[in-house]
Amino acid sequence: MTKKKENETRLQQLKNIVASLPEKPGSYQYYDAEGTIIYVGKAKNLKRRVSSYFNKEQQSAKTTMLVSKIHNIKYIVVNTEEDALLLENNLIKQYKPKYNVLLKDDKTYPSICITKEDYPRIYKTRQINLKHGQYFGPYSHVGTMYTLLDLIKAMYFPRPCMMPMNETGVKEGKYEICLNYQIKKCKAPCIGKQSREEYNENIDECREILKGNTDNVLNKMKQRMEELAGMMRFEEAQIIKERFDMLRSFQAKSEIVHPSNTNLDVFNIETDEKNAFINYLHVIRGSITQAFTFEYKKKMDESPSELLTLGIVEMRERFHSKSKEIVVPFEIDLPLQDIIMTVPQRGDKRKLLDLSGLNVKQYKFDRLKQAEKLNPEQKSVRLMKEIQQHLHLPKLPIRVELFDNSNIQGSDAVAACVVFEKLKPAKKLYRKYIIKTVEGPDDYASMQEVVRRRYTRMAEEDQPMPDLIITDGGKGQMECVRKVVEDELHLEIPIAGLAKDNRHRTNELLYGSPPIVIGMKQNSELFHLLTRMQDEVHRFAITFHRQKRAKCQLHSALDDIPGVGKTTKELLIKRFKSLKRIKEAPEQALQEVIGNKRGSALYAALHPFIELTEKTE
Repeated sequence: MTKKKENETRLQQLKNIVASLPEKPGSYQYYDAEGTIIYVGKAKNLKRRVSSYFNKEQQSAKTTMLVSKIHNIKYIVVNTEEDALLLENNLIKQYKPKYNVLLKDDKTYPSICITKEDYPRIYKTRQINLKHGQYFGPYSHVGTMYTLLDLIKAMYFPRPCMMPMNETGVKEGKYEICLNYQIKKCKAPCIGKQSREEYNENIDECREILKGNTDNVLNKMKQRMEELAGMMRFEEAQIIKERFDMLRSFQAKSEIVHPSNTNLDVFNIETDEKNAFINYLHVIRGSITQAFTFEYKKKMDESPSELLTLGIVEMRERFHSKSKEIVVPFEIDLPLQDIIMTVPQRGDKRKLLDLSGLNVKQYKFDRLKQAEKLNPEQKSVRLMKEIQQHLHLPKLPIRVELFDNSNIQGSDAVAACVVFEKLKPAKKLYRKYIIKTVEGPDDYASMQEVVRRRYTRMAEEDQPMPDLIITDGGKGQMECVRKVVEDELHLEIPIAGLAKDNRHRTNELLYGSPPIVIGMKQNSELFHLLTRMQDEVHRFAITFHRQKRAKCQLHSALDDIPGVGKTTKELLIKRFKSLKRIKEAPEQALQEVIGNKRGSALYAALHPFIELTEKTE
C-alpha cells in the first residue's frame, strides 16, 4: 500500500471516530502510531471541537502537522465544562504531551510548615507531606518567606529545636533545657516555663499571619492590651504592644492597595512568538501574600486567552487558592463555578493588574537577557526586529549604512559612511569621501554628492545594497538623500533620519515620505543603540576631517621651505607626529632627524622672528 493510500485510510478511520463523538463536555486525547498521547484538549462540545481539526479550510500549518501525526482519538466525558478544564490540566501534567504547552518550571519553591504536634514547630521546607502539618506557600520570592519567618520568631518564639515533643513528656520531665532558652530564642515549653495553652495560642496567631489575616491578629492584640492595662498588668501589656508594633510595621510595608480588596487572584500575561509569560498575585486584605511568574513554551497556535486559562487553573491548584474573584487583563472563557471575573479599568484593582503586568514584563525581559548572554546574536536579531516593526520595513535591516558631513565654513569638506552588519560595526566597509563638486558650506549638496557616488558605484559593481540608510539630520537631509536614491538612481532603499534638538542631542527618529516622527522612548535600548550608531559615523567623519586639515596645514607650512621634500616631511611626521610639535622642537632635535644643515635651515624657517633678532643684535 502506498503512503498516500495509507494516509487516506488513516484519515478516514479518524473521521469515523469523530462522527461518533458525543456532543457533551469532556477531554480528548490524540495518540500517535506508537500509542503515545501527543495532545490533550478540552471541549464544551467534543464532536464540534475535534471536527474542527479536520477542516482543511481552517487548518494552520501547526494544526496540519499535528493532524498528520494522529493515529487514534480517545475521550473522557464529564458533566461540566469546568470539569473538562480541570481534567485537561491534570492529563497534561501526567502525560506531558509533545504538542501541548508545558509549564517551564524546574524549581521546587519552599513553603512554611506548621507541624501537627502538641508543641508545633514552624520551619521552611521544599517537601510537602500533608500528614506532617499545614503548609503555607510555596514562596517564589524567598526573601518574602524569610521576612515572615523572622517576624514570627521575633514575636512568638516558636521552638527552633527539631526533637519530637508531647505534653506527657513535658509533665514527666523527659526533656532538658537548651541554649535557645539562654539566648532568648525560645521560652522553654519543654520544661514547662511556657504553658501548652499559651504556646498554641501563639501558633494560632502565626497561622493567621501566614494566611494574610493580619487585621484579625492586630484587633485581638489591641483588645488584649486594653484588658491587661485595665488590670494594671503593664509589663505584659508592653510585651503585646511590642508585638503589635512589629506586626503593624510589617502590614504597612506589605499593603499595596486598600484592605477592602479582601481575597483576589490577579493574573497578567505577555507573549512572544515562542513563549507565554504569566504573572500571578494573590491578594488578601490589600496585601500581596503570593507572587509567582511562570513560563509556557508554545507548541501550537495557542491564543493568549487559551494560555491564560491554562495558567489560572494551574496556579490556583498549585497555591490552593479559593478566591472567589479573579482579576484579568481581558475577557476569557473560564468555566469555573462561583467565580467572578473582573477586567478593571481604574481603581485599586487596576493598580494591582498593572503591578502584575510590570512583574511579567520584567520577568520576560530578564529571561530574554539570560538567553542573549548565552547567544549574543539573539540580541541583534531582536533589535533588528524592533527596527523593522517601528519602521514597517519589508525585511530585517541586516545591513545599515549611515552618512555624515564635516567641514569648517566649507573648507576641507569631507564626508563619511559607516556600515553596520547585524547592528555590529563592519569597519572594513567604512568609507571616507573628499567633497569634489561642492563649493562652500552646503551640507545638503555634499550629502547628495557622496550618496550619488557611493550607490552609483555599488550598482555598477553589482554590490549588495543596504537594507536601511540613516542620515545624521532631520527632514532636510532625508529629502536630499531620497531625491538621489529614489528619483535619480531608482533604488528602493528605506531612509530614516536621526534629528537633534537645540542642545545638539539626538531626540527623534524620523521615517517616511514626508518624514514623520516614530514614537520611541529615548531611554529604550533601541534608541540608545541608534544614538551610538550616529555617534560612530560622526566620530569617523570628524577624525577624517581633522586628518585632512592637519595634512593641509602641514603642507602649507613645510612645502615652501627649501630643502624640505616628501621624504623629509615623512621623517618629521614619523618622529614628531604634528606640525605643532615640529615647531616646538629644539634645533638639535631637528638636526638629529634630518641632518645638521637641513635641520638648521628648517629651524630658521619656522622661527623667523628669532633669526631676525639675532641678526639685529
